[in-house]
Amino acid sequence: MAAVRRWLLAGLLVLVPLAITVWLLDWIVGTLDQTLQILPRQWHPDYLIGFHVPGFGVLLALGIVLLIGAVASNFLGRKLVGWWDALLGRIPIVRSIYSSVKQVSDTLFSENGNAFRKAVLVQWPREGVWTIGFQTGTPGGDVVNHLGTDYLSVYVPTTPNPTGGYFVMFKASDCIELQMSVDEALTYVISMGVVSPGNTPPKKLS
Repeated sequence: MAAVRRWLLAGLLVLVPLAITVWLLDWIVGTLDQTLQILPRQWHPDYLIGFHVPGFGVLLALGIVLLIGAVASNFLGRKLVGWWDALLGRIPIVRSIYSSVKQVSDTLFSENGNAFRKAVLVQWPREGVWTIGFQTGTPGGDVVNHLGTDYLSVYVPTTPNPTGGYFVMFKASDCIELQMSVDEALTYVISMGVVSPGNTPPKKLS
């Protein structure tokens, strides 16, 4: 029975990650394939070749993103984006949602942004208890008048679902920068410490 139990656990360790990965990929491809609905029916790949081939929607979505990015990167495109932002900024309710989402996306995806660029070790939720967080920047606005400039903004994720968490401001001297990539740190959090990255001596942030 011990051998059977060991084989069962070994099989689950192989199949569960594979099954979840396949399910997520199937969901992503299926969702992006809905992009094909914007095309006239006679242009649908299913209509042209006579059968469904998953993945054409992914290529179409990627092409749309690249096209919009190319347009938005030139002078005229930036003017159009600015006009679009100003238009949405005048619509009640939409204004507050759009501006908040845009600020977050600009921070996360900007080439010059620092959000989620560093994984840090912090004491949370109390002294003596340590967890991994991600530096998202520095406090701003009136917060600086009360805390000063020696604080860091840190996102402390929950596990195994890192999309939920806490926004906490720590003294920079209380944050230890981890010598691991954000991907490694996220994997460590999601796996609840089971998947441990390579050991490298950490350093304190100044």
